[in-house]
Amino acid sequence: MFTGLIEDTGRVERVSSLPSGNGRRFSIAAGILLEPMSLGASLAVDGVCLTVVTAQKGSVEVEVGPETLERTTLGDFAVGTEVNLERSLRLSDRLGGHLVAGHVDGVGRLAVSRARGESIDLTIHLPAPLLRYVVEKGSICLDGISLTVNRVDAVGLDVSIIRHTQTATTLTRRAVGARINVEVDLIGKYVEKLLGGHLPSTNLLQTLKDNGYVDG
Repeated sequence: MFTGLIEDTGRVERVSSLPSGNGRRFSIAAGILLEPMSLGASLAVDGVCLTVVTAQKGSVEVEVGPETLERTTLGDFAVGTEVNLERSLRLSDRLGGHLVAGHVDGVGRLAVSRARGESIDLTIHLPAPLLRYVVEKGSICLDGISLTVNRVDAVGLDVSIIRHTQTATTLTRRAVGARINVEVDLIGKYVEKLLGGHLPSTNLLQTLKDNGYVDG
């Protein structure tokens, strides 16, 4: 489990194919990895929870299977790719962002990047099936970063990136058109799953309104 608060950015140093040919191994270097990680530990790389298979001072190797390559942006990684990194949450840590599983739901696309004061506003277009879980002023995880949704419409959402996040993560260095890993708020998915089997209507939102759970 993670928080979506990026600890460091790293760089892909080596990319190789797994013996089966259906996966890849990435070597990643970062300052945070000067404190060596344990074998089998979890590391979120651009929001994707991966298992450390080798570790030394300053770098780790992680393996990525075909499902992850298909469902995330990791298949685009090449030598020199800059990535957001977060180590797994300790039970004693403060939860400064929101609960992030590191299980990417899909890939969005950066549609607009524009300055507003010292912040940078980004518009991210999402696959339609993910939009049902996005709410204004709710939480979203983009490339591993916990962010607040400023606005949501029929095609995507807006987020605002403060100066600290601009410098501490890679997100505002992405070009328009770049693909972005998206993990929606997992609580919404569980609520839908639990309520869906007990409510007769196929329109869950309308059913919740009819039963007084949602205003409007």
